[in-house]
Amino acid sequence: MDKEVDSPVSDQNAVETKTDVVLVGAGIMSATLGAILRQVQPDWSITTFERLDAVAAESSDPWNNAGTGHSALCELNYTPENPDGTVEIAKAVNVNEQFQVSRQFWAHAVETGVLTKPKEFINPIPHVSFVHGEANVKYLRARYDALAGHPLFAGMEYVADPDEFTRRLPLMAKGRDFSDPIALNWTEDGTDVDFGALTKQLLGYVGASGGIVHFGHEVTDLTKQSDGSWVVKVTNRRNGTKKVVRSKFVFVGAGGGALHLLQKSGISEAKGFGGFPVSGAFLRCTNPELIDQHRAKVYGKAAVGAPPMSVPHLDTRVIGSKPGLLFGPYAGWSPKFLKEGRVTDLPGSVKPDNLLSMLGVGVSELGLVKYLISELTKSEAGRIDTLREFVPKAIGKDWELITAGQRVQVIRRAKGKGGVLEFGTAVVNAADGSIAGLLGASPGASTAVPAMFDVLARCFPDRYESWKPKLQEMVPSLGVKLTDEAGLFAQVWEHTSKVLQLDTVAVEEASVAAL
Repeated sequence: MDKEVDSPVSDQNAVETKTDVVLVGAGIMSATLGAILRQVQPDWSITTFERLDAVAAESSDPWNNAGTGHSALCELNYTPENPDGTVEIAKAVNVNEQFQVSRQFWAHAVETGVLTKPKEFINPIPHVSFVHGEANVKYLRARYDALAGHPLFAGMEYVADPDEFTRRLPLMAKGRDFSDPIALNWTEDGTDVDFGALTKQLLGYVGASGGIVHFGHEVTDLTKQSDGSWVVKVTNRRNGTKKVVRSKFVFVGAGGGALHLLQKSGISEAKGFGGFPVSGAFLRCTNPELIDQHRAKVYGKAAVGAPPMSVPHLDTRVIGSKPGLLFGPYAGWSPKFLKEGRVTDLPGSVKPDNLLSMLGVGVSELGLVKYLISELTKSEAGRIDTLREFVPKAIGKDWELITAGQRVQVIRRAKGKGGVLEFGTAVVNAADGSIAGLLGASPGASTAVPAMFDVLARCFPDRYESWKPKLQEMVPSLGVKLTDEAGLFAQVWEHTSKVLQLDTVAVEEASVAAL
């Protein structure tokens, strides 16, 4: 049963206010939803609470993720091999469709002044799948054959010639033994996305158009009222003062912290969900000469038995208009649900309704447990050895280890299994639409726009139809599968590429010259 009581202000010193919408967390999800609501319902008041002191300081921070515009161009975990040697592409197509929605919204936002500087958050970077070994080369050829004829993947190339490999990826070619066969699926039209910069622009628009953003404020409790509204209790982490906010709608876009708050809300839809935290680390290149020798996002295959989130990749990043280079991820483990979270996060998330799910995953995911143990015991030399699969001549002094964002993988009830671990993103909302939250990780930020459109459709069914014309202005393909409309996709692609300035590379001139 949902927690539903009329809750008076328990602390008489607390400041009480009212708002139409509360956004919990100043990350890409809340910023995206706030920007959309500002346009479809400009008369609504919007209040955002962020527990840290900056926008996008957790998972949306550019060094806390790989910045891949997840369009499934290069991520091999989206294209699994079938027993007969064919390749399944349904998930890749779905993820690509979702990313096209995000691109369209961002382009519309640039045209209307919601976003002002596209080069600050999105830049063209080739997306590349890389394998070596005879069996893997055969798989990558089958992947290319399955995708290249599809409208959304039409620009993909298959490369197996060592000379061409060397020309395109000089850093990866130096010192490589080409007697071990190699292959690439190369797509020139990939992107690098600085989700931190994007979030700042979106939330800046929300604030400039009348929204209120509170930093250093942590939402501690949510209580539903008999009229369907919510009492949101907030603590100022700087001075300990309390706020009570009464809101008609609450969105919990708090990353790993979303599970706790959805549990506290008491909504039945959140029952049975659990979370498994996985921390990560990257090696960041400190040698400008090496950075200049690589311009691509290159994804390989996860080791046998390793989870999808462990897919190794050597990524060009463009942050603050400057190129960077990182490799990873190296998995770690912490009971925290946020990078700046608490060690009590995991034990505090175990409830009677999800206990069996949590225990079930502990039994069914022994492969993940073994993988994490092997990662946790990996030495600095071991990490460099892993990097050498991509950069054969890598040496430790050119790379530094950085801690990436914390991810909380969704644990969901499953009949006969107790619980299963899901690698994806899930929207959880109350049946009456008064509250919604987002759980999970990748592809996450890249699909923020379709995820928030989903929230609107679920939570505001009485208004969604009246909003639809405005939403279709933002996303012309809304309700249409671009897979089935090659002509429309071509138009949309050309338009968004022009508006987002994706026909030129936003890296320093010196770096371009070096390439």
